[in-house]
Amino acid sequence: MERNRRSLAAIVLVSLLATGGCAAGDNATPRMKIEIVGTRPHDPSAFTQGLEIDGTWLYESTGLVGESTLRMTDLGTGAERARIEVPPPFFAEGATRAGDTLWQLTWQEHVAFARDPVTLAEKARAGFDGEGWGLCAQPGRLVMSDGSDTLTFRDPVTFAPTGSVRLTSRRQARLNELDCAADGSVYANSWPTDDILRIDPNTGDVLAVIDAAGLLPPQERLRTDALNGIAQLPGTDRFLITGKRWPTLFEVRFVPA
Repeated sequence: MERNRRSLAAIVLVSLLATGGCAAGDNATPRMKIEIVGTRPHDPSAFTQGLEIDGTWLYESTGLVGESTLRMTDLGTGAERARIEVPPPFFAEGATRAGDTLWQLTWQEHVAFARDPVTLAEKARAGFDGEGWGLCAQPGRLVMSDGSDTLTFRDPVTFAPTGSVRLTSRRQARLNELDCAADGSVYANSWPTDDILRIDPNTGDVLAVIDAAGLLPPQERLRTDALNGIAQLPGTDRFLITGKRWPTLFEVRFVPA
C-alpha cells in the first residue's frame, strides 16, 4: 500500500473500520483528548515519519523516495543545526537516539542507518526483516513498529531482534511513529487514524486511547496527510505532535476525555 498523499475521506473511512474491529473489552480502555498548550511552525513540505527530542535538540525524520531527510534543530529556537538527504531508493521512516548512535529506519528497503547524533553522518547499516515504521529507545533496548499491531524489541548496538509483544486489544491497529515516554509506556500513532495509543510494552496492554482529531482546521487538513510524529518534552507532561505535511507543530497535554 502506498503511504503517500491520501484524501481525508479515506482516512476517516479506515478509522471507522478500525474502530469497529476492536477486540472485545476495548470499550473499557480509558479515553483521553488533546489539550493544546502552544504551537510552533512546522515545515509543510516535511513528510514527517518520526520526532525525537534529545536534550535541547529535536530530530525529525521525513519520508518519500527522493524527499527523505533527517534534520536536527534547536528545540527552543527552531534553528536548524544539521540536515542530511537520504538518497533514493530509500524511503526514510522513524528515528531514535540510543547512546552515541542515532538510528534511522527505512520503510521497505530492510535497512536501518546508524548515524552520528551530532553530524548525522552514516556510521554503519543494519539489515532487518519486514517493514520499518516507528522507532524509540528505552534503557537497554529499542522498540520498533512495522505497521502491524506488534512491537519488536531490538538491541540498541547491533539492531538484532530480542523479542516482541502484540497488543492485547485493538488488534487491527497499524502502529506507526513511536515515543518511549519517561514513565516506561510507549505512545504510538495508529495509522492512518487520529488516534494515539498509550501502550504497556511489557504486556501489550493498551492503557489509553487519545483522540487527536481536530487539531487542524478542516480545509487545512485536506491539504495534509496523516497525523504522525510524537515526542515527549523532557521533564514535563507535555508532548510535541504533528503530521505529514502539517504546517504546525503542536505542544499538547493528554487529559481525560
